[in-house]
Amino acid sequence: MILAIIQARCSSTRLPGKVLKPVLDQPMIIRQLERVTRAERIDRIVVATSTDPSDDALADLLTTAGYDVRRGSLNDVAGRFADVVAEFEPDSFVRLTADCPLADHEVIDDVIAGHLASGADYTSNVIERTYPQGLDVECVTSEAYSRLLQFVLNVREREHVTLGIYQRPSKFSLHSVTQGVNLSALRWTVDRQDDLDFVRSVYTQLYPDNPDFSQANVLELVTRVPSLNHKN
Repeated sequence: MILAIIQARCSSTRLPGKVLKPVLDQPMIIRQLERVTRAERIDRIVVATSTDPSDDALADLLTTAGYDVRRGSLNDVAGRFADVVAEFEPDSFVRLTADCPLADHEVIDDVIAGHLASGADYTSNVIERTYPQGLDVECVTSEAYSRLLQFVLNVREREHVTLGIYQRPSKFSLHSVTQGVNLSALRWTVDRQDDLDFVRSVYTQLYPDNPDFSQANVLELVTRVPSLNHKN
């Protein structure tokens, strides 16, 4: 089984509550889940948030919308993931973050396919980045994640979940998925208000006629309307 785990919280410092900010009259997290659900190689999706009261509204929203939600430590995200992996026992899990409302199901499926074909412990499109920031996908075998948790992880490794894997290339096998054109300068993630403004503009332009818009559609839009282009 391939399990997608989307980590989400409302206490982001640069744009508090961003996952609940509206994008075309729906919370941003709902828009992202709508897109991730289209990935054919994902068998189940769980949103992993925290037990902190600041995430109560998020958990209630997602549960009401029919999504699986699990809650754990606010700061020990690695432990939060460990609990989800222990419960669902996937062969591998896909780590996604809830600040990527332009997530592309085709990219997700491509990274999963690369992971399965390579047999690697860890596969992603972020170590050797050629995709826009905001289309990040990481795949980890449950066995490798169990081995990771045997190490004494520092605070950053427990916060960033997979950091401890790709910083130990002698201990874990790594595989990168890249695309032919390097688009790593493009910023499609949401950390600041200008990021959210860009995402809202993309949805306004593309979603009404094509709810399943892709990376290629966004690229065509920003080429046609250069004022929308958003870079790191």
